[in-house]
Amino acid sequence: MSPRGVTIPDLRERLFAAAERVVARDGAAALTSRGVTAEADCAKGVLHTHFAGLDEFVAELVLDRFARSARHAEALEAKVGQATVAENLQEVVGALLDSLPPAVVGLAMTRPGAVSHTRDGFQSGAPAFDAIQHAVSDYLQAEQDAGRFAAGSDVGAIALALVGTTHHLLMTRNFAPATDTAETVKRLLAVLTGS
Repeated sequence: MSPRGVTIPDLRERLFAAAERVVARDGAAALTSRGVTAEADCAKGVLHTHFAGLDEFVAELVLDRFARSARHAEALEAKVGQATVAENLQEVVGALLDSLPPAVVGLAMTRPGAVSHTRDGFQSGAPAFDAIQHAVSDYLQAEQDAGRFAAGSDVGAIALALVGTTHHLLMTRNFAPATDTAETVKRLLAVLTGS
């Protein structure tokens, strides 16, 4: 355990990763501040020192993972002209689907305090699905301009369809095997990119 009073590098990420492990291993009901700090090998009160409570912690975890996914989507700009359009988009979709365990998403939607804090974060400009959608649309436009994506395609509608379906898969993947999700993404990208 980390000694009391000693700064813990990357504490937020350490706590977030611990929460994801707890939920993956023991389910959403096991997510308590004590369970998270024990998993992170930190002092019991450290979560409440840095967050107003478990609801704020869960919301901040969700906001952090959406921001990470948005950064991943924004990195598409550097991939223009590389690999195939479908492969580049599949990487972004995979990163988004892997960004949050389904049980954490469920917690964020069922705990009123977490819902409120997450909504406030999004309203304050924290990146969410719309940021990912814009990044995908910009990427497709750049690929269209480079002649690697069908001229005249409605890149905005394609980005919306891709991100909307990814949102659906993220919210329902508890009910579908991972192979079904992967196959759905592959089929969707084939339709959307014409490959």
